[in-house]
Amino acid sequence: MIDDLLTEDQKKLRDEARDFVKNDVPRQLLLDMDADKVRYPKEYVQKVAKRGLLGLRFSKQWGGRGLKWVDEVVVLEEIGTLGCSLGCLYSLPSIIGEAIHVFGTDEQKEKYLKPTLEGKLCCAEALTEPRGGSDFFGATTTARKDGKYYILNGQKRFVVGAEGADYFLVYAKTDPSGPSHKSLSVFLVERKHGVEVKHVYGLLGARGGGTGRIIFNDTKVPAENIIGVEGGGAMIFYQMMVPERMTSAAGALGGARAALEVAVRYSNKRKAFNKKIREFQAVSFKVAESITELDAARALTYVAARAADSGNNMDQVRRLVSETKKFTTEMSWKVVNAAMQIMGGIGYTNIYPIERGLRDARLSMIWTGTNEIMNLIIQHEYYKEVLAEIGKTRDSEADAAESELSEEKVYE
Repeated sequence: MIDDLLTEDQKKLRDEARDFVKNDVPRQLLLDMDADKVRYPKEYVQKVAKRGLLGLRFSKQWGGRGLKWVDEVVVLEEIGTLGCSLGCLYSLPSIIGEAIHVFGTDEQKEKYLKPTLEGKLCCAEALTEPRGGSDFFGATTTARKDGKYYILNGQKRFVVGAEGADYFLVYAKTDPSGPSHKSLSVFLVERKHGVEVKHVYGLLGARGGGTGRIIFNDTKVPAENIIGVEGGGAMIFYQMMVPERMTSAAGALGGARAALEVAVRYSNKRKAFNKKIREFQAVSFKVAESITELDAARALTYVAARAADSGNNMDQVRRLVSETKKFTTEMSWKVVNAAMQIMGGIGYTNIYPIERGLRDARLSMIWTGTNEIMNLIIQHEYYKEVLAEIGKTRDSEADAAESELSEEKVYE
């Protein structure tokens, strides 16, 4: 962390988060989660809620602190040092809370958001389906209006927190024959409404978060549990891109930092050829490259956070948060790999946590939109931005020596 980037209040907030990470999260919990002995750490969620660290951006009226994204990023990096699962479970109230806080009714905020931030309810987000990952709008889960209820049928998978969630944020088609971007609606579906958790996945990393497949079989959901308006799922989804990708990026900062710190301390102790291995260029340059990438990723994350806080240009915000998610998660993968290389064979064992960090880091390039989807969004928004600026800035194309030879500029 670069202290000069933070205000005094943010430093205090960071220290709160560090104290929680250091003193309230037992080592054994991390080990038991990775060994799949713990399927869902509800006490962890309750502890972080007791500290008042959930949903920092949301109004005080509903249990938040009324802070901004730049503040939440400070905490997310610290939580990220605990690994992917605990970072994700910390982020879910922020992600799902975004939909409720921005689009929900006061009744929904009172019934769901407030007790979630108090640690009384646990939540999960249901987006991905067995036949669709990146094709989000190709969802086949349906919600049919029936009087005062909606009847849901279908399946969602890779639902982090499925094992322990009291309610789910669910995207379902209310108009299966309509245009894809106008066919989806969003619901708050309680487990007791008839949600079946059919399978909890065995995962390479990010274990212990209760990631599962859920089934809706004529699940009866009260009509007042729709968020926003019927057919308004696309608008909510585009808003949700911000918290999904910002939390992924900020958490990845913590994972990379933790691995690099372990490797740096090791290289300052380990000797070979009668010298500390940090004195070998092969090692020290890996550290230099890693910390440069980590600092660059952190800087981009804070720029995206500030843009999201301003809310002035959502097209640019979508580009920046997509860049941040892509760059930071790929940075984390590279830095954790470098940490393992610095440590050599011992880094490949469970004597050190690097191998667990490597397994965790791999997932972050896939979830909340693969990094290939991030590329799609980045280039799309940037083309729009550049083409819209024609005539407003210096025409650099005209600065070539023979730029006036229009007959040489053949486009078709």
